[in-house]
Amino acid sequence: MKGRTPTKEQKRFHDNLCQHVGCPACYIDGIFNDYVSVHHIDGRTKPDAHWKVIAACGNHHQIGDGCEAIHRNKARFIKQYGTEMFLHRMSVEILLDKGIEVPEQVLIIAGFK
Repeated sequence: MKGRTPTKEQKRFHDNLCQHVGCPACYIDGIFNDYVSVHHIDGRTKPDAHWKVIAACGNHHQIGDGCEAIHRNKARFIKQYGTEMFLHRMSVEILLDKGIEVPEQVLIIAGFK
């Protein structure tokens, strides 16, 4: 994939999202699903791109088998689950509630600082 290489701190943040939050769309559906990959909200090359991410399962990310997927129909996905930035903020809040350290830049982006 094209884009900047994530730093160790960004990779640690991604790992925490994947392990401790999982797919936020599944979470809204009442399911914990940590079989996920990192979805970049605003591409991979812009400043802060690796901080503006959510974890997404295959179905909610691209497949859409029986559910809405971000890359298949973003408008329907947003209608059902909220914007990607809403899901990002929700994911950060879950990490904070679990006592997991969140990088300051993420807290700023998510509107906590």
